[in-house]
Amino acid sequence: MSFPRPEKSANIPFFLAIAGNIGVGKTTLTTLLAEKLQLKPFFERVINNPYLDDFYRDMNRWSFNLQVYFLSQRFIDQSAISASKVPCIQDRSIYEDAEIFAYILHKQGFMSDRDYENYCDLFRIMTDYLRKPDLILYLKASTWTLITRIRKRGREFEKKITIDYLHELNEAYDRWIKSIESTIPVMTVDADNVDFERNPEQMQDIYNQLAIYLGKEVSGWNIRKPNQDSSR
Repeated sequence: MSFPRPEKSANIPFFLAIAGNIGVGKTTLTTLLAEKLQLKPFFERVINNPYLDDFYRDMNRWSFNLQVYFLSQRFIDQSAISASKVPCIQDRSIYEDAEIFAYILHKQGFMSDRDYENYCDLFRIMTDYLRKPDLILYLKASTWTLITRIRKRGREFEKKITIDYLHELNEAYDRWIKSIESTIPVMTVDADNVDFERNPEQMQDIYNQLAIYLGKEVSGWNIRKPNQDSSR
């Protein structure tokens, strides 16, 4: 497959990326915003992921394979977003794969120096062909909130996720967000104090702020539980 570089144009449709740690609620928010604001959704590919179960059983062996898989799938999706004629929303950006997950796996010793350098070279080459999001909506939550939500949903492969791992991911997210705020607009949502499924009225403020980017007026909404699945 060939992936042409997108041409810069004032008429390029809006591209929103939802960023955030494991269990923070990205898929739920992506589904709600896609439906309400008429955005084409691109969800993280987790169902039938050939590496995920192996990764959580043996992170040293499978970290590189898993990260390359996510990177390739995200590149395909973001290439489609770059070529899209309609506004799009993405459940986790391609930048999080490198700046958060691969970074922490290498820092914790689960990915070798050789694999990490190879991965980063591949990431830089691939992202050079992609357009950046017009806005990143960052869902920020405490480690305790994340581990509580992860345990509540009870996925077998997530039982080995530790509080220390989530804490390090949170620190990496904060570092990354600070590094990009001068080049990509970022809207931060305090995910400790929102529950979009139980309290749909909390969505209205987000709708109103995003409507400014889309040039729309948004009032009144219905909430529907998403049928997508996401691991992280």
